[in-house]
Amino acid sequence: MTSLATTDTPLAEVLDPGLAERITTALGHRTVGDLLHTLPRRYRQHGQRYDKRELVDGERVTVIGKVTTAQTRTYQTKQRQTREMLTLTVEDGDTTFRVVFFAGRKIKFMLPVGTLAMFDGTVSRFRRSLDLKHPEFLVLRATTGPGGQLKGSGDLAALARLAAEIDAEGGPSLFDRPLLPVYAAREGVTSWDLLGAVVTALRALVPVVDPLDDTVRSVAGLMDLDDALRKAHLPDTAEEKDQAGYRLRFDEALALQLLLGARRRFVARDPAPASPVRGDGLRAAMESRMPFELTDGQASVLDEISTDLARDEPMNRLLQGEVGSGKTVVALLAMLQVVDAGRQCVMLAPTEVLAVQHHRSLTAMLGDLGEHGRLGAAEQATRVVLLTGSMSTAQRRAALLDIVTGEAGIVVGTHALIQDSVDFFDLGLVVVDEQHRFGVRQRDRLRAKGRAGLVPHLLVMTATPIPRTIAMTVFGDLEVSELQELPGGRRPISTSVVPAREKPRWLQRTWERVREEVEAGHRAYVVCARIDGDDAEKDGGGDKNGGDKGGDDTNGDRPPLAAAVDLHEHLSTGPLAGLRIGLMHGRLPPEEKDATMAAFAAGALDVLVSTTVIEVGVDVPQATVMVVMDAERFGVSQLHQLRGRVGRGGLPGLCLLVTNSRTGGRSIERLNAVAATSDGFVLAQLDLVQRREGDVLGDAQSGALSALRLLSVVDDGEVIEIARRHAEEILGTDPGLHDHPALAERVRRLAGSEESDYLFRY
Repeated sequence: MTSLATTDTPLAEVLDPGLAERITTALGHRTVGDLLHTLPRRYRQHGQRYDKRELVDGERVTVIGKVTTAQTRTYQTKQRQTREMLTLTVEDGDTTFRVVFFAGRKIKFMLPVGTLAMFDGTVSRFRRSLDLKHPEFLVLRATTGPGGQLKGSGDLAALARLAAEIDAEGGPSLFDRPLLPVYAAREGVTSWDLLGAVVTALRALVPVVDPLDDTVRSVAGLMDLDDALRKAHLPDTAEEKDQAGYRLRFDEALALQLLLGARRRFVARDPAPASPVRGDGLRAAMESRMPFELTDGQASVLDEISTDLARDEPMNRLLQGEVGSGKTVVALLAMLQVVDAGRQCVMLAPTEVLAVQHHRSLTAMLGDLGEHGRLGAAEQATRVVLLTGSMSTAQRRAALLDIVTGEAGIVVGTHALIQDSVDFFDLGLVVVDEQHRFGVRQRDRLRAKGRAGLVPHLLVMTATPIPRTIAMTVFGDLEVSELQELPGGRRPISTSVVPAREKPRWLQRTWERVREEVEAGHRAYVVCARIDGDDAEKDGGGDKNGGDKGGDDTNGDRPPLAAAVDLHEHLSTGPLAGLRIGLMHGRLPPEEKDATMAAFAAGALDVLVSTTVIEVGVDVPQATVMVVMDAERFGVSQLHQLRGRVGRGGLPGLCLLVTNSRTGGRSIERLNAVAATSDGFVLAQLDLVQRREGDVLGDAQSGALSALRLLSVVDDGEVIEIARRHAEEILGTDPGLHDHPALAERVRRLAGSEESDYLFRY
């Protein structure tokens, strides 16, 4: 093992090879720098007092106290072997713990009364006592034997040897420190493994060169990087700990903002097809025909987009708004502005159901303005073409021909649009619907289909509200516009929680309520978390959507999840017998899904039992009620999306969240929060806090985000803002980071070579 190391030194050259391998397997760390960027989960303060009332069963605690009593007794194991149990009373300040060793014959000689020791284990409550059963321990001050000799068990024994080395060298004692770091354990790696590894690495680490100059550090109030890496693990004061953690989080935020800023600049290097507003074009004709006025919010956002489209600098804009806030109308008018300039637009949707719905709704809104080449079409009409993966060869060939010749002014489709075989005549605008379903690379591949030397404008839309720090972090290469008001005619949606297990009569009333709505001439959705009995975790629902995989029930008695296929049969022959009930889920052939959706929209079906394939974009104005089965299985934002499918035609909407979770549990609390507000931004923040950003966003949003170790977009909004300002200043004078090689390397490590290429194309 080497005696000197840098942050790039492999762990195996500094640590015991076995420990290095276990850390790499458990945490993915390969270098000293990787290890030192894993911060302690908490710190055990010297003289810290535990509050009995705050300790909970199963919590990992570190106790430093004196043994005041020691008792032993023998017992028989199931194998009829005689064992000696050792029970100690340990006083840590004002708190007394009972420490139990089931094999204590040898241990009793190491921990006699009067010994000062450290114990690390899981606390449990037994009657009125706090128990630690068979914890790891380290003798800090023995009553007998050589003074200062450290003895211990398990991983603490190895740590004791390391501490003895430090003491022998005259360094500050490891266990007399005012703040002792405690790390999150992983399978095969304990907290004390990590502490020993970190201390060993820090002892070998040569002074680290700071990639930030003195000016930036001074303005941002940052600790020197070398000090931060050391003080983050072995601080002398709480202030040092906080300053060190802030510096390392700032570094991650800065690297991410440098990446996003470089992406913005790279896209802006090439000109865009300028598309100014025309007073006599398709957009003007469409605006004159619309049977409603745009809301103030729609008009304001459309003005921002129109201004961007008129420039020869590529637009990069995120349009986010509530379900039903009118984003599609804004997008259509923006597309018509580009079509008026003689160019094409494409709308990318995440599912075939949504793509077909968009194609149908855009065609309906345009009327004869979208019937170019047909009898009775308006003089300046364009054509709206659909392209999906399930189309027949003849349909696909016809669509591709319309796209490449420019006959199609607006193209709607799924991922099939990204394929190499799709060529555009002159692509001027890319609209991406439900941005969170697509990755950065996918939208960039579609933009690359513009004419040589021109970058199409980009408008990405989402109906899943994104808190400001998320938008700033993940979509930092986009300008953000928000639609927060609903168009005229939209009515509020009433939401109620139905605790089916505890109040089965409420579930019966749910189906009665659906029947009442149908008898009034309206339609209803019933949403399930799975397709059938063989599909327990597929097609929506489950913990992948941020819901509770096990709910609040840990005794295995929760009822099975409602499956769409089974519920369709049950409702058809039971509570909703006599009504026309359709079934839709992801395994059906595309033509069958389309036919079912069309029948429901046309009124040929009264009730649609479905999985979450109807989550976004589906627009049936006559649908007034939605029943979500096993609602605890869905995330907060997903429930908000789902209920936005009702109340779209000027009629009041009703959403009933059916759950088998028990009253008082976290699931019910979360569902009650959804029922209590219709503000999607409030719910998005709640979702973010509960699920954390990795689950909310998914890996598709940014490879860089998934690589963040310290930064939390939930808690570190201020750090992100400050880092973004400094990133802009640095990129303003050095867009390729040629003068900042250490920062460039930090970005490469954060983002990976493919994404960080944006930095190095200058």
